[in-house]
Amino acid sequence: MKNISIFILLSLFSLESFALSDPKPMSDKEFNVMLEEISNWGRWGKDDQLGTLNTITPTKKIEASRLVQSGRTVSLELELNKVQDIVNQKPFEHEVFVFGGEESFEGMELGSTQAAGDVFKIDYHGFGHSHLDGINHFAVHGKMYNGYSFEPNVPNGFSKLGIENIGKEGIFTRGVLVDFPKFFGKEFLEPGQAITTEDLEAWEKASGVKVTSGDVLLVRTGRWKQVELEGIWNFIENASGFHASVAAWLKDRDVAAIGCDGVSDVMPSGVEGKLNPLHELVLVGLGMPIFDNLDLEALSEAASEENRNTFLFVAAPMRVKGATGSPLNPIAVF
Repeated sequence: MKNISIFILLSLFSLESFALSDPKPMSDKEFNVMLEEISNWGRWGKDDQLGTLNTITPTKKIEASRLVQSGRTVSLELELNKVQDIVNQKPFEHEVFVFGGEESFEGMELGSTQAAGDVFKIDYHGFGHSHLDGINHFAVHGKMYNGYSFEPNVPNGFSKLGIENIGKEGIFTRGVLVDFPKFFGKEFLEPGQAITTEDLEAWEKASGVKVTSGDVLLVRTGRWKQVELEGIWNFIENASGFHASVAAWLKDRDVAAIGCDGVSDVMPSGVEGKLNPLHELVLVGLGMPIFDNLDLEALSEAASEENRNTFLFVAAPMRVKGATGSPLNPIAVF
């Protein structure tokens, strides 16, 4: 009954009390000051490879496991898209082959054993595929998180901060869904709309849920609902997402990772000379991985039906040594 009351209250607040904030532009100087102020470099030691995932303690994992009540599971991955369009510029490639050198099953003897396999090719960074950005994905002035030099070895990847470090244990913690279209009484946020600290705290006040240390924060902008209603648009140039100033709030709350149905950065960014300023602040300054291009539509429905915005969040990137991220299929468990 308490959870139902929270959702009713959230609806009332969203329709009557709040409007999306309009942040002021950020200069390059202000960006650099923030990057310095929020830095987690050295916080977990000079050899740290996990960044903010260190906030997911054994106690946090146990608490997250206790959120499983109904056993309902929800995939947060988009179906891998094989069709090229203005956003999915490098489609997923998939080829099926028959073991034994045959090109097809046609002509094989009935009663014999048949087997097939697959070859996958994916260029996952960008705007078309669900993936996790490792904390070595970006550098600023030649330095990655914790001061490591940006020195990729083309055949072998990075010697520091490779995605295999996250893949070793995966991510198992509390997930928090902030469903802004529902909160603001919209089908979707308008492309280019920035999400601010004030918006996040307004949602917290209305929902009664506070983002805490070790959480994975998932923000739904309604991107895929807009695609369903209006078709594909040039998301690369005009997308809703976090304003860069939110990075300081993420540091204060000790968030473990963030994710979005977009790429988390608002576009245009509102920061002088920067395309993805939040990525720079979060990946490089905080050492915080980012989940991009998630499908949060089914999660939105499940959260409404389960009458709660928190759940067990599980994700396991591929253990590719030296890689800058990984395609993956995160799971929410209610």
